[in-house]
Amino acid sequence: MAKIVRKEVLNSSVTLLEVEAPKIARKALPGQFIILRIDDDGERIPLTIGDYDREKGTITIIFQKVGLTTMLLGDLNVGDDIKDFVGPLGVPTHIDEGVKRVCVVGGGVGCAIAYPQAKYLHLAGYEVDVIAGFRSKDIVILEEEFKAACTNFYLTTDDGTYGEKGFVTDKLKSLIEAGNQYDLVIAIGPVPMMKFVCKTTEPFGIKTLVSLNPIMVDGTGMCGGCRVTVGGQVKFACVDGPDFDGHQVDFDELMNRNTIYREQEAAAKEQHECRMERLGRQLIQ
Repeated sequence: MAKIVRKEVLNSSVTLLEVEAPKIARKALPGQFIILRIDDDGERIPLTIGDYDREKGTITIIFQKVGLTTMLLGDLNVGDDIKDFVGPLGVPTHIDEGVKRVCVVGGGVGCAIAYPQAKYLHLAGYEVDVIAGFRSKDIVILEEEFKAACTNFYLTTDDGTYGEKGFVTDKLKSLIEAGNQYDLVIAIGPVPMMKFVCKTTEPFGIKTLVSLNPIMVDGTGMCGGCRVTVGGQVKFACVDGPDFDGHQVDFDELMNRNTIYREQEAAAKEQHECRMERLGRQLIQ
């Protein structure tokens, strides 16, 4: 079991948990993830390691409450235990020799995954620009943390309520066209966003890494649920990734696969809400 030692609600749907997991914290590196299970009857879900503290023996996860498991996870509080907490899994992010300047692009809750990348590279001496994009001001997260972990920080919102109005791809293209010479772009966020970041960098010949988080069960390459097509070959995100060359990823196939269990996810969420409503009525009576 892993005990929750800190909880922070970042916005209405995104929560941060700092979890006591010394063995994972000792070995964790940017790009890796954990798989957790809430209880004996729960499903296994992967979550990227948002940060780690080797001295304290803790790791941080940041997640959006979209399905039943993340809703239940968000209901836990400091002092509660998470039944299963396994990691670090996946291949740490690899930076090629000769890379000096990197642009890290995060979208929405994907910024929680982009942050440890930016922080690690900044501390390692790379010149790091960060572009963080959100739909609107009310869901902005980790702004101050990013500012402390990069050379230049740019924030965009789709509706213009904060930062610059527009998409992350608009800002990225303008920076490249203004003469900023990036050796590497790292894009993390919704699959459509990563797809269009790759389309933005491809004409300029800039290597682009994306972090993929498809449907995953065991995290060891056994179930095949997280398979993705990269460069015409089948890869498993859990053991071959989660980082891949974005110019080689079949994003359309990935988006289709990610919708396979949408009906079952919605049904499980609805059943849980109905059960909680019944319990609430019973307590009132």
